[in-house]
Amino acid sequence: MTDLHFARLTEVPAAEILDHMRDPRVAEHMPLLTMPWTEDTVAAFVAAKEACWTRDGLGHWAFLADGEYVGWGGFQKEGEEWDFGLVLRPGRFGLGVKIAKKALEFAHNDARIPYVTFLLPPSRRHLGALKRMGAEQVGETLYEGNRFLKFRLETG
Repeated sequence: MTDLHFARLTEVPAAEILDHMRDPRVAEHMPLLTMPWTEDTVAAFVAAKEACWTRDGLGHWAFLADGEYVGWGGFQKEGEEWDFGLVLRPGRFGLGVKIAKKALEFAHNDARIPYVTFLLPPSRRHLGALKRMGAEQVGETLYEGNRFLKFRLETG
């Protein structure tokens, strides 16, 4: 059984995040990932995600499986909605459902989060797990000029 732990991104060596985000397989379903990642990019990314924690009291985590960094994601306030994102290292994609369930359990227990949204690029074809969790497609949206499928999951 995998021991799953959520930590702050600041607890993960920047080189781990850099290696993760430079993997071309990660970019396949991330239309917003348009620039090459550098040490400076990682520093700015972590600072931006930490700013969400300061502003909203919640944000993105680093996901650790048996102590090993396997990806990042979490909740980010988009207007009045809490959006959930999950970006795993290739080879660890199989942990996605387990990580999502643990994060969504957190959302179910947090009165600030009556529902969660998910924005997925149209290139994502395997949506069964999302639907099995109870998320329903509510339409499409443009985000930074890119089209995304929008799903919603009631948590309250």
